[in-house]
Amino acid sequence: MPTTSTPNPSELSRFLEKIAAIVGPGHLLTEPAELAPALTDWRGRYQGRALGLVRPGSTAEVQALVRACVAAGVPMVPQGGNTGLCGGATPDTSGRALIIQLSRLDRIRSLDACNHTLVAEAGCSLARIQAAAREAGLLFPLSLAAEGSCQIGGNLSTNAGGVQVLRYGTCRDLVLGIEAVLPNGECWDGLRALRKNNTGYDLRHLLIGAEGTLGIITAAVLKLFPQPRTRVTGWLGVASPAAAITLLNRFQQRFDAHLTAFELVCPLSLELVRRHISGIPPVPDAPWHVLCELGDSDGDGDLQGRVEAFLAQGLEDGSLLDGLLAQSESQRQGLWRIRENISEAQKQEGLSIKHDIALPISRIAEFLDRVVLPLQQAFPGIRHVSFGHLGDGNLHFNLSMADARANRALLARQAEANRIVHDLVHELGGSISAEHGIGQLKREEIQRYKSPVELAAMQAIKQALDPAGLMNPGKVLP
Repeated sequence: MPTTSTPNPSELSRFLEKIAAIVGPGHLLTEPAELAPALTDWRGRYQGRALGLVRPGSTAEVQALVRACVAAGVPMVPQGGNTGLCGGATPDTSGRALIIQLSRLDRIRSLDACNHTLVAEAGCSLARIQAAAREAGLLFPLSLAAEGSCQIGGNLSTNAGGVQVLRYGTCRDLVLGIEAVLPNGECWDGLRALRKNNTGYDLRHLLIGAEGTLGIITAAVLKLFPQPRTRVTGWLGVASPAAAITLLNRFQQRFDAHLTAFELVCPLSLELVRRHISGIPPVPDAPWHVLCELGDSDGDGDLQGRVEAFLAQGLEDGSLLDGLLAQSESQRQGLWRIRENISEAQKQEGLSIKHDIALPISRIAEFLDRVVLPLQQAFPGIRHVSFGHLGDGNLHFNLSMADARANRALLARQAEANRIVHDLVHELGGSISAEHGIGQLKREEIQRYKSPVELAAMQAIKQALDPAGLMNPGKVLP
């Protein structure tokens, strides 16, 4: 079995020469200045080192790279747009790994409008896939704040969710087939555009959400949907998270599958966006906020009118405090701009402890009611930025101090904060990771909340597929 010790200078030189020969001139980067952007995660939380960064241009080149790394005992770190929030695409500090960046695998191989499918390579940006679907009169519904720079391979590797999970599901629900290079360098061609395929273990779902620890996704068959001809987008003020949940249930009873997004936003989230992001439209002040969107693919019904009547009834009975509906596409985009810039505004504000949790929708209000007091007792002056996809139970619950200078001291006590938050999430039947993955950030934490049986099964799968432990080591599993 290959070792993962640092190669001596002559071995390293020969290895890098072999890597350069696989990808061609200019696609192996080793200079510190060239490597720097790939060695730090988007949040600036993790800083790693690497032998180099290589940019393959085809699946065959990815295969050749993996085989070369296995032969030399060199760890591999797959990387897409590097927009992750858990350090899953950042190498460790040993400097022994090779970063395999997939940005050159950026072709849309085919689009079958009749079958409502699109085959995209892993390096395609999410925005480009959305645009290709739109040009065909169809919709790829995965939508994230980072969609201009994130890549579909990374989205699948973390099983990204986004704002339309309520209607369309997570990445697992949006993928029919996968092509991937396994840790032994073999290519599994699972690019089947089938809705039904019951022929054994589903390797597709094993690779989706594995964060590159079981192989490197190189292409995928993605589901497309009819493009909505009518969208109704509203910014609503409510009294509390409990009131937002009641409103969500009423929306679902009245509009069913027309409801595509239902986002909860706390007042501090809105305050930070107003403080740090320019061009934000005015919205009503309220104790809590909801951004909702409904879509209609036939375009014949008066969806806007029906929503207006529904909201008028809410204002009358007190379940809704205030609200506005976008009257144009530019107004719609302005409302979404608020929601999509919450993470960027937090980054501008300073460091924070981030939690990406999932709860039964019925327990979210209870979580928010119960978590605040123990946090304040343990960390006087702490504040929380709470926002997320209320429609599917995914809450982003981020902690910081009002004085940004105090946040490094807060981060040093992250384990204490995590214990308060994650223990309560676990008690309420939730998960400590909803859509951001595990990466480095939560790899030790999952040992507390997953059963020994589950962890042993995960370890057995990892050992079976990657016995040398070279595929994105130090991520997901401790």
